[in-house]
Amino acid sequence: MNVVNCRKCGKLYNHISGPNICPACKEALEQKFQEVKEYIREHRDCGIAEVCEACDVEPSQIQNWIRQERLEFSENSGVKINCEHCGAPITTGRFCEKCKKEMSDNLGSVLQKPQVNKPDPSAAKQTDRNRMRFL
Repeated sequence: MNVVNCRKCGKLYNHISGPNICPACKEALEQKFQEVKEYIREHRDCGIAEVCEACDVEPSQIQNWIRQERLEFSENSGVKINCEHCGAPITTGRFCEKCKKEMSDNLGSVLQKPQVNKPDPSAAKQTDRNRMRFL
């Protein structure tokens, strides 16, 4: 049993996986996320500071949701975060499209498909001759 203290409230709970947050705090955080998401839908051109003020949420939590691709602000809002690789401004996720493509190409070149060897028909005949026969 893995008993730990909740990072938010300090309560002891049985930790299975994920962040060190108890189920009650996790549920409260999810409710706060739904509130933030609804606020952004109603106020399309809002910024992070405005959302933090209206929904009583830390800016780091909103940026975390943006990095997880759970939130995306409109292009008009001016909310941008930086690509973790090149620093280009992006609206959601961790990497810009250019860096994603570059990483995908690099991974594709490393993981090339293995070549399938075709069986030699003469080898099959030799193995048939070497087999034991029963009458």
